[in-house]
Amino acid sequence: MPPTLARALFLFAVVASTAPAATETQITLHGTQSGPVINRNIYGQFSEHLGHCIYGGIWVGKDSPIPNVQGYNKAVIDALRNLHVPLLRWPGGCFADEYHWKDGVGPLDKRPSMYNSNWGGVVEDNHFGTNEFLNMCEMLGIEPYICVNIGSGTVRETQEWIEYMTSDADSPMANLRRANGRDKAWKVHYIAVGNEAWGCGGSMTPEFYANNFRRYNTYIKNYAPAKADALYRVACGASGDEYDWTDTVMKIAGKQMDGISLHYYTLPNRDWKNKGSATDFNKGNYLATISTTLDMDTFVAKHSAVMDKYDPEKRVGLCVDEWGIWTDVEPGTNPAFLFQQNSQRDAIIAALNLHIFQAHADRVRMANIAQVVNVLQAMILTDKDKVVLTPTYHVFEMLSVHQGATSLPLDLKTPDLSQSKEKIPTVSASASRDAAGKVHLSLVNTDPDSPATVSCVLEGISATRVAGRILTAPTFTAHNTFESPHAVEPKAFNGATASGGTLSVVLPPLSVVVLDL
Repeated sequence: MPPTLARALFLFAVVASTAPAATETQITLHGTQSGPVINRNIYGQFSEHLGHCIYGGIWVGKDSPIPNVQGYNKAVIDALRNLHVPLLRWPGGCFADEYHWKDGVGPLDKRPSMYNSNWGGVVEDNHFGTNEFLNMCEMLGIEPYICVNIGSGTVRETQEWIEYMTSDADSPMANLRRANGRDKAWKVHYIAVGNEAWGCGGSMTPEFYANNFRRYNTYIKNYAPAKADALYRVACGASGDEYDWTDTVMKIAGKQMDGISLHYYTLPNRDWKNKGSATDFNKGNYLATISTTLDMDTFVAKHSAVMDKYDPEKRVGLCVDEWGIWTDVEPGTNPAFLFQQNSQRDAIIAALNLHIFQAHADRVRMANIAQVVNVLQAMILTDKDKVVLTPTYHVFEMLSVHQGATSLPLDLKTPDLSQSKEKIPTVSASASRDAAGKVHLSLVNTDPDSPATVSCVLEGISATRVAGRILTAPTFTAHNTFESPHAVEPKAFNGATASGGTLSVVLPPLSVVVLDL
């Protein structure tokens, strides 16, 4: 097992070079030490004009028979509120570099329609635009993350969009916003300067993109008077292991940016043309997919090392603003809409990746799973007025206790699971202390067949009581449907006891557990 994969499974963990002889997982949790703060934006979401993420998902319109709040699907709004979403990326994705924001503001009946060439060739009426997105974020207390168009757009278009959203001056774009019914500027902090510029965002070389970033960045003005509200500019980064892209962009534009992105999708078969089913797979494929998702640790570690060359102070954040499992679409659905089911396997994948990001909290400042509603590894699935919360939704809700908390170092020794060429650690762990002093420990048992016994030494932590919640299922293919929406959901967990500075836990197979010490 490559050491970078081992590091993925815990905060500052030290893993033996070979699996321990005993089957018990051993953890030492260092409660007297502190790691970096876990940026709450690691739990960010992504919404793109793709399939039914926006139209038919988030937005149904004010005249819809579907219960809505000012045009937003009420059930979706309620689910997002309960999820404590810290940040939401919009409008794309590949869609962003064909999106012209002025078409999506003003009276709905005056907005021109547009052709979505990236995702199914559908025609959209632009009824969900800047005002609708930012008003929703404000209503839910979500930080908006705007991706501007540098592929088919212009510097002036971007400059005016920033003014429209964030300026309170007596100026043309601020006055246009006022004419469209919004007096005060919104609070917009995060700006992505293009998306996948190496591909659908313009097929650029890293040198060409980096110089374009510097050019656009010059005209992305800070209108907010408070320094804390200054714009956080994210450069387009690499896909997977394209370390040369990160190197070149950091070398040319590193001093101008606040963050740089990274995209990586878990493909069950490591094959874009034959990705694999979301719900029909065997144990071998399950283990292979878990191994594939753990590659994220390698990519984060190596891109971070490249960034360290130009930014040893770690001022620039790594923003993993597209990630998640990408399977074949559900049979009978539009292949361009990327609608896939969401199983207990995906819940395990979500928890493992969140643990990876938290293990690299010194550099990872943001992550955005793709996508929030009806697309790829979605939190929520909708069918008209019906809503299903996926296993991934429940993982995000359970692990949200880590948002903004201080990470705690731990040492972990755990056996490996192996089948054929795949070898993965059985248990993953991550710990943090929140602002109130409460310690949370999240654990994952990747074994689909057997429980995992965990013995944890609590250094500097006096725990006389432990409470917990668990997400598990009888099989890795288990999932929620509109007919059975509660098949996979969290329950109280009673499999942990604390005594004499030691925590003992028995993790059922295929489980994600969050403990409150």
